[in-house]
Amino acid sequence: MKRIKEKHSLLMRWTHWVNFPILTVMIWSGMLIYWANDEYSLSIFGATIFNFFPDGFYTALNIPHRLAEGMAFHFLFMWIFAINGLVYVLYTLISGAWRELLPNRHSFKEAWLVLLHDLHIRKMAPPQKKYNAAQRIAYTAIIVMGFGSLITGLAIYKPVQFYYLTWLCGGYHTARIIHFILTIGYVLFFLVHVIQVILAGWNNFRSVISGFEIVNDKPKPATQSTPAKDGN
Repeated sequence: MKRIKEKHSLLMRWTHWVNFPILTVMIWSGMLIYWANDEYSLSIFGATIFNFFPDGFYTALNIPHRLAEGMAFHFLFMWIFAINGLVYVLYTLISGAWRELLPNRHSFKEAWLVLLHDLHIRKMAPPQKKYNAAQRIAYTAIIVMGFGSLITGLAIYKPVQFYYLTWLCGGYHTARIIHFILTIGYVLFFLVHVIQVILAGWNNFRSVISGFEIVNDKPKPATQSTPAKDGN
C-alpha cells in the first residue's frame, strides 16, 4: 500500500535550493579572480606537468580581463552564502535535525557498505533512517567545508583587518590554497551528488522539492488460525 510521508521541511528545502545558484555564482566569480594570478600547477623538479586550467579553458569561457567583475560578484554573494549557511545550521540545531545528520560511530563502516551497494557489489543496503551513513558523512563534510570557505575567504578578502584569521589559516598564501582546494571539493561534491540523485530516482528528487515522498508499505501477512484438534 502506498502512502505519503513527510521527509524534508520547508526551511531545509529553501536553503538547499538557494545554495545551488549561490555556489554557482561563487565558483564562477572565483574563477574570474583566480585568472589574475593563475599560479597553481603540478610540478616535479621545476618542470610543470599539469596546469589546473590551461589557456584554452579561459578562452572558451571568456574568462580573461574580468577581474573587477569577479570580485564584485564574489564579495557580494559571499554574504548571501554565509547568511544562508547560518540559517541552515541554526535550524538543524534548534529543530534537533542534527541528530539525523551528524555521523555516529557506525557511520564510516556503514558508508563503505553503502558504496558497495551503489556499485552493485553488495545486494543488501545497510539500514537507514532519513539519511544513510554516506549521506551523513557527505552532508556534514559540506557544512564544515562551507565554514572553512568562509574563514579562508575572509582571510583573503581582508588579510589586515582579519589578520587573526589569516594567521589561523597559516598565512595569506596557505589560506588561498585551502580556499582553492575547497572550491574543487564543491565541484566534485556537486558531480557526485547529481549522480546519486539520478540513481536514487524521481521519488527522492520530488521529496526535495515538495517535502514529501511516496512510501510503499508491504502488507503484513495474515495470521493463520490453528485448526482445532479432534478430540477423538
